[in-house]
Amino acid sequence: MRVHSLTLIAAGAALLAPTSVPGAFAAPRPGGPQPPHPTVAEAGPRPERDPLRPGRGGRQRPPVPRPGAAGPGPAARTPEPEQPREDEERAVTAADLLARVRACDPVSHGHYRSDAGRPADIPVCGTPEAVFWKADLDIDCDGRPGARCNLGTDPDFSPATAYSASDGGPLDAETLPYIVVPEPSGIWDHREHGVHGGSVAAVVHGDRVRYAVVGDIGPRDVIGEASYATAEGLGIPADPRSGGAASDVTYIVFKDSEVRPIEDRSAAEEAGEELARRFVAGG
Repeated sequence: MRVHSLTLIAAGAALLAPTSVPGAFAAPRPGGPQPPHPTVAEAGPRPERDPLRPGRGGRQRPPVPRPGAAGPGPAARTPEPEQPREDEERAVTAADLLARVRACDPVSHGHYRSDAGRPADIPVCGTPEAVFWKADLDIDCDGRPGARCNLGTDPDFSPATAYSASDGGPLDAETLPYIVVPEPSGIWDHREHGVHGGSVAAVVHGDRVRYAVVGDIGPRDVIGEASYATAEGLGIPADPRSGGAASDVTYIVFKDSEVRPIEDRSAAEEAGEELARRFVAGG
């Protein structure tokens, strides 16, 4: 009977002992090693990592657009070339002016020589807006003495010009583009056609145009002369001894025009461009 009792006691103890649960962790003993933190299985498939740059905490986030940067949407169109505005007008060319003076309606009562001793075969022609002639270009170095225009560089130098600058002194041939008109005579009197000191002129040679003023008066039977600065602006050799052009220079003087003060180059160029544009347009 004692054996039976021991068996019953053992069976009872087994019933009273704690049963271990699969997957459960035993409570740690005080002072013993701590078990690792349990790994919790993630539910469902793991999302793929975004290849964009990492954000705070290692999470992926799209880049922040810079201020002014184009966001998603239709592709930007290539800008079309800017078209000139209707009020922007191109500069008058030498070809424009030469086409306008192709025909000559003479206003002079005779013809001029290009130089003393040369045949007199150059008429002065006219239109309602201007007078013009085609001749050579002799260098006029007269007026205010300078490094290039003086008695040493020009044997025919004169320290005076027919028309004066605003300070009462002579014009400066080295710096001021001006042309020379013949002295009034029975051949032609420029004053009767609205031409005088300060009148605006366009001088053409080759493909160049230079705007100038009437600044001096020359011999009564010779035509075709302009200042050192005029020649230089046209690409013509300007040396008073050996420079000039033998032919193919066209002088167009706009009637009743005037630049004051006469030495104002910018005003002459501005007025010349506007008068030339009207002349080419036919009035």
